[in-house]
Amino acid sequence: MAGNVSPLKLFLAFLRLGCTAFGGPAMVKYIKDLSCRKNNWVRKEDFDHGVALVQTIPGATAMQAAAYAGLKAGGGIGSLAAYTGFALPAFVFMTLLSVVYTHAIDIKPVASCFLGFKVIVVAIVANATISFGRKMVRSWQDVLLVVAAAGYLVMKGSPVTVILVCAVCGIFIYPRKDGVAQEATAGNQDRKGFVTLMSSESSMFAYKVMAAVAVLMLIVFLVDPFLGKLSALMMKIDFFAYGGGYASLPLMLHEVVDKRHLLTAKVLMDGIALGQVTPGPIVITAAFVGYLLKGFLGAAVCTWAIFTPSFLILLLTAPVFENFRYSPLFRRGMRGVLASFVGLLLAVFISFLLAISWKVASVLIGIAAFVALYLKVDILWVVLGGGALAVIFL
Repeated sequence: MAGNVSPLKLFLAFLRLGCTAFGGPAMVKYIKDLSCRKNNWVRKEDFDHGVALVQTIPGATAMQAAAYAGLKAGGGIGSLAAYTGFALPAFVFMTLLSVVYTHAIDIKPVASCFLGFKVIVVAIVANATISFGRKMVRSWQDVLLVVAAAGYLVMKGSPVTVILVCAVCGIFIYPRKDGVAQEATAGNQDRKGFVTLMSSESSMFAYKVMAAVAVLMLIVFLVDPFLGKLSALMMKIDFFAYGGGYASLPLMLHEVVDKRHLLTAKVLMDGIALGQVTPGPIVITAAFVGYLLKGFLGAAVCTWAIFTPSFLILLLTAPVFENFRYSPLFRRGMRGVLASFVGLLLAVFISFLLAISWKVASVLIGIAAFVALYLKVDILWVVLGGGALAVIFL
């Protein structure tokens, strides 16, 4: 029965699924098949409700969908088990590749391969910008926020500022539609008391996790202050990563490269490319950053930190989502946030484009990669194929 699935069973099921979790948000379909059709842990209508929730809150969409399925199947501890199992393969693969990267990057064929990876990353970000833009940019208000967000970030502005300002602007510049008002009236009929919702099983588990996170953060700061600051930085990135895993890229570029100069843009692009040849979300690039800066412990702490805030937000918002999802103010604000995300991706594309010394061969590889991605070729094969071509021609 849903709600009583053992944490171990959930962990093992999502661990197995996580080993083949290529394709980012496309994995939501497989998570639904595992949870609703194959094992009958979650009702289909409940899962669809969860998909609406995870597209509204920060974090990688597939990761959040796995956590929501675990929450419905096994409560708070089940959610943690599914979340951890789904993320573990990505962490292991990324850490191993980070070790190889640090020892082999100076070898000529490897260096050529990673030059190709950088070109592929530009194509990936360009395709993501167009893909999200087609879905989210539908009016002159959207265009205004996209251009303003991109321009501000290109001038080295803070992505967090962009997100907050666009959320406020969205409340005022988008029109209120009658359909939304009707949905809000229907949604109000199912509202529950705030105190009741905040004392739900999901919320109570979230409070326990927050206490444990606070203790762990204190320990990390005491053991290694730099690692503590790095983990806090990853949490900040995840907290504002609305729009899925790709939303972390502008934030990571700003915080790690532009603001703190911990890595160069070219090295970060290598990490992003490695994140595309490993299973799991693109935010697993945090493990690459952590390993390069603080070794294995850094990889583990940064991975933990980049996934924690969105997981807690899921636990806290799952019980109350129906109370605010129909709010016209909330919808207009979220539309502004999602428009800003397109602008931030556009700015990242420009930044990465300028970070590469382009040659004829690299331009052709980049164009071929973009066309392949646009035609829905699996991103894993695009990255591997681009790397192989780079070894031959670059």
